[in-house]
Amino acid sequence: MNNNVTKNRPKIYTQDQAFKASLKYFKNDDLAARVWLNKYALKDSQGNIYEQTPEDMHLRIANELARVEKKYANPLSKDDIFNLIKDFKYIVPQGSPMAGIGNPFQIASLSNCFVIGNSGESDSYGGIMKIDQEQVQLMKRRGGVGHDLSHIRPKGSAVKNSALTSTGIVPFMERYSNSTREVAQDGRRGALMLSVSINHPDSEDFIDAKLEQGKVTGANVSVRMDDDFMEAVKNDSDYIQKYPIFSKSPKVSKTIKSKDLWKKIVHNAWKSAEPGMLFWDTIIKESLPDCYADLGYKTVSTNPCGEIPLCPYDSCRLLAINLFSYVDNPFTKQAKFNVSLFKKHIVAAQRIMDDIIDLELEKIDVILEKIDEDPEIDEVKATERNLWINIKRKAEEGRRTGIGITAEGDMLAALGIQYGSEEGNAFSLEVHKTIAIEAYRASVHLAKERGAFSIFDAEREKNNPFIQRLKEADSKLYYEMLEYGRRNIALLTIAPTGTTSLMTQTTSGIEPVFLPVYKRRRKVNPNDKEVRVDFVDEVGDSWEEYVVFHHRFKQWMEVNGIDTSKNYSQDELNDLIKQSPYYKATSNDVDWLSKVSMQGAIQKWVDHSISVTINLPNDVSEDLVGELYLKAWEVGCKGVTVYRDGSRSGVLISNDDKKEDKSDSLTTFPIKRPQVLEADVVRFQNSKEKWIAFIGMIDGNPYEIFTGLTDDEDGILIPRWVNSGLIIKNRTENGASRYDFQYENKRGYKTTIEGLSHKFNPEFWNYAKLISSTLRHGMPIDKIVDLINSLQLDSESINTWKNGVGRALKRYVADGTQAKGHVCDSCKSENLIYQEGCLTCKDCGSSKCG
Repeated sequence: MNNNVTKNRPKIYTQDQAFKASLKYFKNDDLAARVWLNKYALKDSQGNIYEQTPEDMHLRIANELARVEKKYANPLSKDDIFNLIKDFKYIVPQGSPMAGIGNPFQIASLSNCFVIGNSGESDSYGGIMKIDQEQVQLMKRRGGVGHDLSHIRPKGSAVKNSALTSTGIVPFMERYSNSTREVAQDGRRGALMLSVSINHPDSEDFIDAKLEQGKVTGANVSVRMDDDFMEAVKNDSDYIQKYPIFSKSPKVSKTIKSKDLWKKIVHNAWKSAEPGMLFWDTIIKESLPDCYADLGYKTVSTNPCGEIPLCPYDSCRLLAINLFSYVDNPFTKQAKFNVSLFKKHIVAAQRIMDDIIDLELEKIDVILEKIDEDPEIDEVKATERNLWINIKRKAEEGRRTGIGITAEGDMLAALGIQYGSEEGNAFSLEVHKTIAIEAYRASVHLAKERGAFSIFDAEREKNNPFIQRLKEADSKLYYEMLEYGRRNIALLTIAPTGTTSLMTQTTSGIEPVFLPVYKRRRKVNPNDKEVRVDFVDEVGDSWEEYVVFHHRFKQWMEVNGIDTSKNYSQDELNDLIKQSPYYKATSNDVDWLSKVSMQGAIQKWVDHSISVTINLPNDVSEDLVGELYLKAWEVGCKGVTVYRDGSRSGVLISNDDKKEDKSDSLTTFPIKRPQVLEADVVRFQNSKEKWIAFIGMIDGNPYEIFTGLTDDEDGILIPRWVNSGLIIKNRTENGASRYDFQYENKRGYKTTIEGLSHKFNPEFWNYAKLISSTLRHGMPIDKIVDLINSLQLDSESINTWKNGVGRALKRYVADGTQAKGHVCDSCKSENLIYQEGCLTCKDCGSSKCG
């Protein structure tokens, strides 16, 4: 074999090799290692892995950025860039740039998010279908998408087709939501934001759409609130909705009680964390791109998390600066924020962001080449091709960037400042003001070196409030901008940094720490002398509980000479937290009004928007949610989202004991089953038999259950790594109901197992229908488990099934639920609760999971 060929062939790592190496890189942080390996390590479509640790990835990114830098004056070297991005310490390209820069195996955009729309706000079926196709085309290239529905005619409007009247907004919400769910993005789902103006006559239907179980599950929804509506709410006055919205000669006009619609929005947000609010007049008034609205830069919607308001066909790439790394001597009395290094790195970050735009333009050219090479006829390819031409034009013309931050909570803690305090808010404000001034200065200097964005016009921008604040803060910068222009039309954002913060091992975005301490479990050998067994699970495995510290909380402990290896009791942990700078500074501790005020103040120095969630305890009133929304508007926020603990499934929960629900009412589910349900896959073992359960879910609650054996010739056989999918209700040729299970394989292709009912023993199926019926009528899970256990069944196999169903469903009983009628085997106490599916005695601590 040719030695040169062998030498130049890239090294391939096994999954195990890459995981072990990345685990060592992240100092045994299993979650960070798996996130990096699954989402960002370079791999081809066959699953071959070409990077062993994030250091390989950072070298790949540095090489590409250095290649772009060579095109311009005063280029940064590969080593300069690598030292900025290595170890996730200072500058962190987020999401799509991290995965895509220098990636030859994936034809995908480097943009994290896009907004699309119809020119002329067409609401024809052709226009609506065009948006649907564009949305899918963007999502298959890894982008999140937002678009507004305010152009669609309200329900009942006259149309010149066979329907005679319009169906309104909601059916199209469902269409766009379903399209999102159908697109695979390398193991992640597509992300979609749907918005509508409060001025639209169908806005109430839009607000209610997600409360109907199983509908619009693939989209976030937000309402564009205008100042007139907010004033009407404050004054308890009427408000006029129109179509077209804000038209002086509307086709439809509707007078409503503003307070009634407001209460509905607040109630829904209290109940389900949606809709979010976008304060649209504030967004438009503050927007620099909207100074060029007549040139195609009119903002129409936001990306899925709300931090980037965009015009149609514009996109944005994201980058985070790790604030924690600028604290010298963290968690000591000598702790100090390194302002000079911070300013220097902001300049470099803006330069890197501008380089990424050049790399994005190259990626779009590759996408266009791929489209041209595809075998479809030009008519089929036209929408996709025009979409990317429009996106390329906006990227070239405006060169929009998205510099943000992460680790705000850890930065403050490292300085000994309490998050949410007056001192904390004031310090954060100075940090973000510094970012704004230095990033804009960097963009002006880039314009001097590389040229301004092509439509820059100082006259258009002179009265913009953001520009006025820059002028007041730094007049020299302002007059330099008049002379040289600016390289980028808009620059700044604060995005959520979920996976990014896992890899920086810091708090996320602008948020405080969720909890400084967590508890996890690990499997142990009960025969080992040094091991402690906290409980035994249903298959006989022994487990030990251990404490997991937030990385920077652990660093605080180490700095202060506190043993991090000790197995602390809960009381000892509580005392540790009280001593730490994280005390009274978690997401559930921070004063809500203070957080909203902090967001509003910082928003003045962020030209796009801020993604932030106001976390509330379960027992807050709807009135408080309304008060927070009003406050957010008054202090100048561009948007706001609230999350009330327990109002939506699938969100992190605290370790505190849950309060027992005193209500006698049952959760009301629809009797009519939606056609498609999200499903959990639960595996368990009974008498050495391997079983599987498919549990259809609605809003995080079990709605139906099917179970069967996995190891006989008629059993269900699916890969071990599949733990979720969809249960789809279909019809057989003779019209009978049929339930299919669908999941995505590791390459993103869908696999369907048809007819779950035919895969099980008929007796199992009949009892499953009985149990599913009780689930669908909202009977509490713990009561259903008791009902199952009380069944008197003759067949041994059915009893095995019965035990398995009970074990599968126990996993969904809320932690802390009182287990009435049960007695502890050890101490005979009746003070038992459910804890992670196990019956746990609060008196003696013994746990039974069988």
